[in-house]
Amino acid sequence: MSTSEVLPQGAGYGVVMGIGLFFSAFMVGLTAMQARYTGVSPKDSEEFSSASRSVKPGLIASGIVSAWTWAATLLQSSAVAYRYGISGPWWYAAGATVQVLLFAQLAAKLKLNAPYAHTWLEIVAARWGTTAHLVFMVFGLATNLIVSSMLVLGGSATVTSLTGMSTIAACFLIPMGVAIYVVVGGMRSTLLCDYTHTTVLFAIILTFVFTVYATSGYIGSISRMHYLLGEVTQIIPVAGNAGGSYLTLRSKNGLIFGVINLIGNFATVFQDQAYWQRAIASRPSTTVKAYLIGGLAWFAIPFVFSTTLGLAAVAFSAVPAANSSSQDPLSSNFIPLLAPLSDSAISAGLPASLAAATLLGQSGAAALLIVLFLAVTSATSAELIAVSSILTYDVYVRYINPKATEQQILRMSHAGVVIFALVMGIAGVIFYYIGVSMGWLYTFMGVILGSAVCPIALCITWKKASRVGCITGALVGFSAGVIAWLVTTSALNQKVINVTTSGGNYEMLAGNLASIGVGAIISTVASLIWPDDYDFASTRAINCRAAVTGGNANEEVEEPEDEKKVPDVSVSSVQNEAQIDPELEPVALDKAFKFAARASIVLTLVLMILIPLPLFFAQTVYSVTGFSVWVIVGIIWTFSSAFAVVLYPLWESRAALLLISRGVIMDIFSPGSGKFVAPSSVREPGE
Repeated sequence: MSTSEVLPQGAGYGVVMGIGLFFSAFMVGLTAMQARYTGVSPKDSEEFSSASRSVKPGLIASGIVSAWTWAATLLQSSAVAYRYGISGPWWYAAGATVQVLLFAQLAAKLKLNAPYAHTWLEIVAARWGTTAHLVFMVFGLATNLIVSSMLVLGGSATVTSLTGMSTIAACFLIPMGVAIYVVVGGMRSTLLCDYTHTTVLFAIILTFVFTVYATSGYIGSISRMHYLLGEVTQIIPVAGNAGGSYLTLRSKNGLIFGVINLIGNFATVFQDQAYWQRAIASRPSTTVKAYLIGGLAWFAIPFVFSTTLGLAAVAFSAVPAANSSSQDPLSSNFIPLLAPLSDSAISAGLPASLAAATLLGQSGAAALLIVLFLAVTSATSAELIAVSSILTYDVYVRYINPKATEQQILRMSHAGVVIFALVMGIAGVIFYYIGVSMGWLYTFMGVILGSAVCPIALCITWKKASRVGCITGALVGFSAGVIAWLVTTSALNQKVINVTTSGGNYEMLAGNLASIGVGAIISTVASLIWPDDYDFASTRAINCRAAVTGGNANEEVEEPEDEKKVPDVSVSSVQNEAQIDPELEPVALDKAFKFAARASIVLTLVLMILIPLPLFFAQTVYSVTGFSVWVIVGIIWTFSSAFAVVLYPLWESRAALLLISRGVIMDIFSPGSGKFVAPSSVREPGE
């Protein structure tokens, strides 16, 4: 057992298998309670995949926070804090928050232009036909595979580091345990499970925060942290930072990482069905609200977590170990509490786990193991049900069995969860054996996925978007990204191309910029030169239950049966949709889109330009006061986030909680009397 393995191997298996089984049992119980006391059951395919499109904004926001909290959120953010100082947490958090904020615009357009779609790929198929559907399905599934591989790699690496558990076993056990409760509960129960994960996540993060900045004997205060970071700067200055300091936003490599992070995460939000799934599941009137709350609440998690454990791992390099004969970090006889980490250990995301273990021993390691496992399982559950929806509606129903029955669709949804759980495990093992780490994958994802970001956004939002232009942009942008990445790697590394040389900042930056830039330019310019004139009638007709006629289908949409019906389809206008569901009233949805556009663009400018860039160019190295403000603002933001995604969902669901509580009490005192009965069926025989 290595020095980092502070927990017994059994603890690793206990957490991975025990917590997985606990949540499976919890989900079974939750599903049974839902069915009995609210009449909601995942035995219906619509309920299983989209929670009947009725989830309130607080729970959707909590689900967004949960789905966006990957292993990388906790591990990679701490790794960049360890490498670049305080700029790392900011660029990680801001560079991955703006996509969720901007996605609020797409969520609003989804409700306006395709309110009954199950997946974003159904919209692509309805508008642009089979060729575009297949091309973008490859991008979509590649996104899910890369995100899932990062989850498995990051989770297994930390479990192995802390407990010595077999990495191969962890790669398979993590997704398979999650698959059990996803199959049982479906989308709504998965969101409820995500809520419990998010609650525990905030509780443990705040525990680490107050330990590091208030009670720890090693650090214990903000001023002490500032002093220790200053000491480490003298021992191991940060290349490219102002004065080599960890206490500045003037970080050249931090800024480069910020750009890579921004581009790569556009791909993993805009092309990941998990985020569309939450937009689909939400109530139309509150979709934008949910994404804005979720995005701002999520910002606090990587920012504060990495400002705490990432910087603590740095500071421990200036704290003397018990056997150190010198207290002076600059002395040759000084032995640090935590020795400086290798590049491979940093890339594997180990600064957080080592800091937690150093800080609190076995209890710290156990807390991090639990919070990491909950983060991984939450995001994994989102990926499993997302890919299940694609395999069900975009493969099985569209190409294999267009006349599938309700039960066949539900069985395929369950099978899709299990199939992708196995694929996740296999992909994690493959990447592990070829030496690809979570950190490498994180910076690489934009190279191969970024080219489809703009075409997808244009498809959902712009009537002039050209089918040929957007397909070409995605494919040519992909090629340009890969070529730029490989050429830059070769040029900067004496023509040596391997996993190590290709993972540098400049190599990844070139590939990311080329991919998203070429894809955006080609798709936009082609659409301006050869514009379509699309009215979104055929996308509004996807799975619509209104038996009405009308609607102008675009000429490029293929034969009517190509609009795969699950389980019934008819054509609808916007007005008829509004008659079915008042929340689909087009004027209100268009107003929501405009609000989303204004709010998300303003917040993006604040987070990516107005705050960080002036501080970057000012080359300020924070004093104790400045650093104190930095940390305190982060802590306040964390409490506000916890209120928004932990307490607010309880308040907005108070009626449902009261209904369930009343049913349980009735069953206790009069068995069988608490079962939910739909109001329409409560009639006297003579009526």
